[in-house]
Amino acid sequence: MKIRCEKKDLLTAVGNVSRAAPAKSPIPALEGILFEAADNRVKLTAYDTRIGIYTNLECDIMDEGSIVIPARFLSDLVRRLPDGLVTVESDAGFSTTIRCGKSEFHVMGLDPESFPELNVVDALQTFSIPEPVLKSMIGQTIFSVSTSETRPLYMGVLFEIGETELTMVAVDGYRLAKRSENLESAGINPCSFIIPGTSLSEVERLCDSASEGKVQISLGEKHASFEVGNNVLITRRLEGEFMNYRKSIPSSFRYEMVVEREELIRVIDRVALVIKDKQASPIKMIAEDGNMEFFCTTSFGHAEDSIVCEGTGEGMKIGFNDRYFMDALKAADEEKIRISMNTPSSPIVIEAAEGGKYLYMVLPVRLRDSD
Repeated sequence: MKIRCEKKDLLTAVGNVSRAAPAKSPIPALEGILFEAADNRVKLTAYDTRIGIYTNLECDIMDEGSIVIPARFLSDLVRRLPDGLVTVESDAGFSTTIRCGKSEFHVMGLDPESFPELNVVDALQTFSIPEPVLKSMIGQTIFSVSTSETRPLYMGVLFEIGETELTMVAVDGYRLAKRSENLESAGINPCSFIIPGTSLSEVERLCDSASEGKVQISLGEKHASFEVGNNVLITRRLEGEFMNYRKSIPSSFRYEMVVEREELIRVIDRVALVIKDKQASPIKMIAEDGNMEFFCTTSFGHAEDSIVCEGTGEGMKIGFNDRYFMDALKAADEEKIRISMNTPSSPIVIEAAEGGKYLYMVLPVRLRDSD
């Protein structure tokens, strides 16, 4: 194989696929990137048996062929090469030479025949969504994905597709994130499926907030693919029945307060300074008439602060985990948000004050008598 391309194009392509290459694998070829030069195109592929990413690279092909090059070495090398044309050449013994300007490197590649084939998505249904919209939806839900392998279903995000609406939901047992978006036309029958959070993190990285393009999502029986520009990510679907999240969201509230989101973030951030690592100290909130007060007492110290609001909680006290609450506040994107509650033991719900597309729910933390 012998190909020549611009360094910036190779750097982008390697960066897009390399995150799917594991640092260590019992199959050495999986630690590399597969180059395939054929039919006037060069395809780069990385695969860790769970997630596969491939992309097409714009190149001049002098000799067709294929080779696997160690991903970590290639990423480090291309990043350090001078700007200009890069030539990648390999022989029948898999010896690979990489040249750019006066720089020249020789490395042993791996037999491309030892690189496992990616899973094939049978594409039973396909729909598309604008890149910036999908990136936003992932960013506003992914933080609530569970990291506990004891509940593997909750390590993914639920996609629910109606006739004209897509809803994404993530839960981890302590909080819930829901984001909805109208679609011009989903083009498929209403359905639901679960995609691993690790896969969606890579999809989010591939998406461009400024792009005018669309992501094509294809659903197979056991796998799904996300086509973002020249990049395609293939992932397994998580199998099982997701929780009935609608039943866990209160249908009405006793108290509703509207606050400035950025100011609330600053207040909680200040109060949380007395919380040190490995401490399970909650922040206590007291909702008064036109005012919300926040307190936290730990072995390190005591902090308190307040913020004005619209509405009243009639003096209700409730405790919450500062990190879970802050994640929801930072994911929201409106200037004003509504905080809704019923009792000290029922969930706190965070929504846009007017016309938002997201909903966050945080379970309260039981306060001690001394709090």
